[in-house]
Amino acid sequence: MGQHGGRFLRVASAQVMFAGLLAVFSGAFLTHAETGKRQDVAFNIRSFGAVPDGVTDNTLAIQRAIDAASKRGGVVLVPVGRWLCRGHLDLKMGVHLKGMNEAPQSWEPQTGSILEPTEGRSKEDAPAFIEMRSSTSVAGLTIYYPEQTVDDIQPYPWTIYMRANPGNPKEVVFDTTVENLTLINSYNGIRTGPGENGRHRIMSVYGCVLRRGIFVDWTGDIGRLENVQFHSHFWASAAFHGDWNKVFTYMQQNLEAFVFGRSDWEYVTNTFVFPAKIGYRFIRTENGTTNGQFLGIGADATATALQVDAVQPQGLLITNAEFNSHKVGKSTQVIISPGAAGNVRFVNSGFWGPVDHNAILGGDGFVSFSSCYFSNDLASDGAAIEVERGKVQIENSTFDAVSPKRQPGHSYTGNDPRPQQTSIHIGPEAKNAIILGNNGYFGVSIKNEIGDRAIISNNEPYRPDTAN
Repeated sequence: MGQHGGRFLRVASAQVMFAGLLAVFSGAFLTHAETGKRQDVAFNIRSFGAVPDGVTDNTLAIQRAIDAASKRGGVVLVPVGRWLCRGHLDLKMGVHLKGMNEAPQSWEPQTGSILEPTEGRSKEDAPAFIEMRSSTSVAGLTIYYPEQTVDDIQPYPWTIYMRANPGNPKEVVFDTTVENLTLINSYNGIRTGPGENGRHRIMSVYGCVLRRGIFVDWTGDIGRLENVQFHSHFWASAAFHGDWNKVFTYMQQNLEAFVFGRSDWEYVTNTFVFPAKIGYRFIRTENGTTNGQFLGIGADATATALQVDAVQPQGLLITNAEFNSHKVGKSTQVIISPGAAGNVRFVNSGFWGPVDHNAILGGDGFVSFSSCYFSNDLASDGAAIEVERGKVQIENSTFDAVSPKRQPGHSYTGNDPRPQQTSIHIGPEAKNAIILGNNGYFGVSIKNEIGDRAIISNNEPYRPDTAN
């Protein structure tokens, strides 16, 4: 056969192969598991009786697809459409639930693969919508609760729960992944624990959560949260019957966005919430407390941006963070609660907004701020940093005075008076303070009530009548 004839056969063969692959990915080859035919690529929920009309209950159809995939592992495919589910799903080991959204979706229009759960209204402790076992993933989906309303927000159980089968006391859960997920109006978003788990990966999750966003507990091997953003925008659109003002108010009064119980080295990168009652909260559960590193995290329009109630001795390493709080609730970016005895370190981070304080340090451990920025849009009577207990180090940081006339998103260069509160107040019960090399708009104002137990040196002198 000549050269051109051989080339023709190769091209024809490639075309046949492409047509075969197209048929595979279109789901044309998929059949019910009951037929016994081999499933090589994906288990399309349509082939198990699911109907994307927003009316038909698809819980059993999707579970049948999951059960079929669990025999050898595989992908359960959720095509484009609105898939109502009046029950909950058990994502068995080795099964990956995958929609068609290649990235988190915006809040409108209503497109892509949308799951619509309804179970558990007013029953926060009811089964989670999706329970994930070891070696599973949920990806490429939008999840919307169609019976949740902005005028009567009700508790719902967790949307996604990474945990071992509670019916098997010997089982643990490892290597669970949630990726490219959009949550429109989850009451409780994603959690791990209280059973032992490890190596969870929660990545590229965006959306609106109302009471709790992510709750991590009993992670014995490093868990990772990356590129997670919670925002009232996602339930503000008419497309999902939302309302900006009502959702914003509810989140600011109720939401605890990122909550950490027991985790042995949690890695958290590029996470954000707007608004929240508490942006990041560290607590003690029956399993223990957290240590970990947090890079590029943020919280805006909060009552409290970060609150440490308990932490492991190794503590928290927080770098390149941005925290904004408002004149609501505790009106403070950072609160270290009484009894918190670990180590919390902030590096190259910013704290601002119309608040009473930037930080209240009431714990018995160590807290440090290095190369940080502090400001307040109000003329507060309290200090920017209140040191009530424990030991503190503050160095190479700036205490600014912000114009009340400054508009959000803009600097102000006028000559109006700028309030600058007391920079640092070291209360009489503080154990030790090291305050070195700081500056401010009018300099650095320090009230010291522990005498020579405070080392104060090389700070810019405070001159309230001289603008810089």
